[in-house]
Amino acid sequence: MKKSDFSIDGIDKIILNHLMIDARTPILSIAREIGISGAAIHQRLRKLEASGLIAGSKFIINPKVLGYKTKAFVGIFLDSSTKYKEAIKRLNEIDEVIESHYTTGDYSIFVKIICKDNEHLMQVLNHQIQLIKGVARTETFISLDQQIDRQIKI
Repeated sequence: MKKSDFSIDGIDKIILNHLMIDARTPILSIAREIGISGAAIHQRLRKLEASGLIAGSKFIINPKVLGYKTKAFVGIFLDSSTKYKEAIKRLNEIDEVIESHYTTGDYSIFVKIICKDNEHLMQVLNHQIQLIKGVARTETFISLDQQIDRQIKI
């Protein structure tokens, strides 16, 4: 099936909206609400997974409960674009780095990191990220509050 041939209907949207809110919603309760069988929902979910629309499911850990109270975004300037793959490999070894993006604009790489506090952030920056071969400099933005955290609407 080509991606351009793929479409979702109203029933798919209802199923997905329930599961996006809480992936542990019982399939049978959704089935009762919609008026179709649980097997039909499982079949639709398999179709949606096969299409690539559903990329997986996961439990979301609240990092604050584990003591990670500082969230920051770091723009990384590389001295050469040839250093990108090696820099990503090293960034992947830093547990505090939870996202990375290869970007246009001023930065070569833009990462999201979580730390216990500002001192921990300084340690990660000075003793890990800035020591990666090819990193010329970094620019850090500390998040004071997150107001929006959502997925794309379907």
